[in-house]
Amino acid sequence: MAITNWPVAERPREKLVSRGAGALSDAELLAIFLRTGVAGLSAVDLARQMLSDYGSLRSLLNASATDFCKRRGMGMAKYVQLQAVLEIARRHLSEQLERQDCLTSPAQTTNYLRARLRDYDYEVFACLMLDNRNRVIAFRELFRGTIDGASVYPREVVKQALADNAAAVILAHNHPSGVSEPSQADIRITGRLKQALQLVDIRVLDHVIVGDSVTCFSEQGLI
Repeated sequence: MAITNWPVAERPREKLVSRGAGALSDAELLAIFLRTGVAGLSAVDLARQMLSDYGSLRSLLNASATDFCKRRGMGMAKYVQLQAVLEIARRHLSEQLERQDCLTSPAQTTNYLRARLRDYDYEVFACLMLDNRNRVIAFRELFRGTIDGASVYPREVVKQALADNAAAVILAHNHPSGVSEPSQADIRITGRLKQALQLVDIRVLDHVIVGDSVTCFSEQGLI
């Protein structure tokens, strides 16, 4: 049955308007993005099929252009639109964070770092540069590859922090394995960076590790 023949209260668009986006399922939200279904499938049915094929919304959003475009009813135009939506979401989180003190909005900080780092299939080390009121100056991706003492250079972190006129930083990196527990290498490099930054009066407020969940050194008593 076409969605236009559904009861008004069950149609995704009307449901979003009356109850808000949070009331919709993943399939209903995706159906609004898809706009139309294919022969024999409504937009909601198609969305459910795609979510089932990929196993999760996150896997669908991370699909390559080649894989996405192989799906029934999909194409490069929809792939490009989807990537644009994802980037809009990331920039929205960034703008929200820039207006607030990171220490008074820890959930927003971790949500932003999760959105920026969790989908890389390799390790990325980054810093949130903060002013003296703990507001975000910039997000900097500094190193890529295995995060250990040989690949993260304190002098480069200090150089960038000084260039940004940062008063404090929040360190962050991802674990592509999905396990967010800090390794001994993570703990060692955090100590080295903290010492190096202290020499130029820049505080390290936290180190956030992004996996399937998020671990903050501050909450673990490691900072």
